[in-house]
Amino acid sequence: MTVEVFTGLLAQVVSIIGETPPGSALADRLGRDIGAGSPLFSDIEAACHKGIDDGWLCNREAGGIAFGRVIKPGGALGDYSVDVVRMKDLKGPHHVHPNGEIDMIMPLDSGAEFDGHGRGWCVYGPGSAHWPTVTGGAAIVLYLLPGGAIEFTGK
Repeated sequence: MTVEVFTGLLAQVVSIIGETPPGSALADRLGRDIGAGSPLFSDIEAACHKGIDDGWLCNREAGGIAFGRVIKPGGALGDYSVDVVRMKDLKGPHHVHPNGEIDMIMPLDSGAEFDGHGRGWCVYGPGSAHWPTVTGGAAIVLYLLPGGAIEFTGK
């Protein structure tokens, strides 16, 4: 697994997103077209595990969260950046999504949830904010951020 292959997998997701803005319609589309049981979801999940094992994904750590921005906006994924985090039973730093946030949730433990969502997709609209929270065990969460925009509030 390489960053280039990983990027190619995520380019398929960006293609499915198309011009649909972050929000409930996009969450429905992702769940329908590349839900947790789909081959593309499985391929991305396997790539995340391999990238973490190989040390190029989630290669930084702070406050019990392993994280890293693997793709910056303006490249092969157009306006999207890609961050991947690994969390276990904790609440992360509060932040705002100026342009929205598209999350792919991959539980490592059977009961793990991200912001109350199990394996699958969670989409936040522009201007939304939260404390990203994993409960029930450990999970990997992949974030697609339009424009790479995220604002940590210090709350």
